[in-house]
Amino acid sequence: MDPLIVGGMVALATVIVLFSGVSIGVGLLIVAAGFLFIFDGARSLEALPEVFYGELNSFALLSIPMFIIMGAAISSTRAGPDLYEALERWLTRVPGGLVVSNLGACALFAAMSGSSPATCAAIGKMGIPEMRKRGYPDEVAAGSIAAGGTLGILIPPSVTMIVYGIATETSIGRLFLAGVLPGILLVCLFIAWAIYDTWRRGAGQAALGGISYTWAQKIEILPRVLPFLAIIVGVLYALYGGVATPSETAAVGALMCFIVAILVYRMYQPAALWAVLRDSTRESVMILFIIGAAGVFSFMLSSLFVTQSVAGWIADLDVNRWVLMAIINVFLLVAGFFLPPVAVILMSAPILLPIITSAGFDPYWFAVILTINMEIGLITPPVGLNLYVINGIAPDISLRKILTGSLPFVFCMVLAIVILSVFPAITTWLPNLLMGPAL
Repeated sequence: MDPLIVGGMVALATVIVLFSGVSIGVGLLIVAAGFLFIFDGARSLEALPEVFYGELNSFALLSIPMFIIMGAAISSTRAGPDLYEALERWLTRVPGGLVVSNLGACALFAAMSGSSPATCAAIGKMGIPEMRKRGYPDEVAAGSIAAGGTLGILIPPSVTMIVYGIATETSIGRLFLAGVLPGILLVCLFIAWAIYDTWRRGAGQAALGGISYTWAQKIEILPRVLPFLAIIVGVLYALYGGVATPSETAAVGALMCFIVAILVYRMYQPAALWAVLRDSTRESVMILFIIGAAGVFSFMLSSLFVTQSVAGWIADLDVNRWVLMAIINVFLLVAGFFLPPVAVILMSAPILLPIITSAGFDPYWFAVILTINMEIGLITPPVGLNLYVINGIAPDISLRKILTGSLPFVFCMVLAIVILSVFPAITTWLPNLLMGPAL
């Protein structure tokens, strides 16, 4: 049978299985084993355990649970609310300053935790009620935090970037650097829209004539926030200063976050520490299981020549390389509507990477473009994880209002993709400056 037809059957079967409610990892294993059994016979299944183990037999994978522990330790404290409160005290007199404070807090907390849902939950619990109290519309309050939370998968250290690096065998350190300036660009676009939108609506005027803070009140909050920011700076210095590998840096960062959580936030109860380790282990195992299952899924596609045929078909398309990139972006966008970022990256990146590199695109630039597409998926239905996180925090705000408030930020992300396409050096300049040109 034509491998392209087989590929279509695999795509249809994968969608059906994943929408049946089966977990992503198990679903990928079911589809992979089923198609191998049908087209290659029972003996082909003997290689699956070895392939699954081989995907997990990588020292680089140690950085995933360590960064997750680092984020969980931060998320279990009041670091998010404190960060939000610090920015609120400094920006409260600025028009739209409360929205700007929330977006800034989301960006900084995302850098500390690397998790979009954790960022939404930590900042949203404080920010949404406060914005509503100050007269901001529900759409603005909920949509800005839902969008701000997406920054967690782009701004380093990002677990999503680690997964991309492992799936494509690219440098994790260079990927982290590639996400810095695009992350700042997105934050600036978000803030620019927030200021314009609040000015246009005349929202938040109560904040300008209401609460004000003295310099003493502005400064007293900083000691509770600066230690975590110092850890982030230290982690980035260790990583890019050649002091340690990503896995070693992640381990030290996790330990330091534990120490700060214990010393600054008095999180020394065994139950609290156990909860951090338990939740981190659960999330790490879930991601690692998906990685192993995706490896088996990729093995099936390669064994049935689906990967090679799809790559060849796309490569043979007589289209401009930017048209090709537009097609890939649409594919990623649609995939992100239905699947979480980790699953999309593991399933598509190994197939797409040879295509985009042969078309003359930088793989690290493409990693950022892919990640922004995944960010869009986090705030668009039907999955839209961040929408449901916000709805859980503020159940009296309908999903329709949350989605309405998030849509302008989707256009900001699309604009970011266009800007990065016109000026790819925004992505590649910093990695090339600090680590030299990519080989």
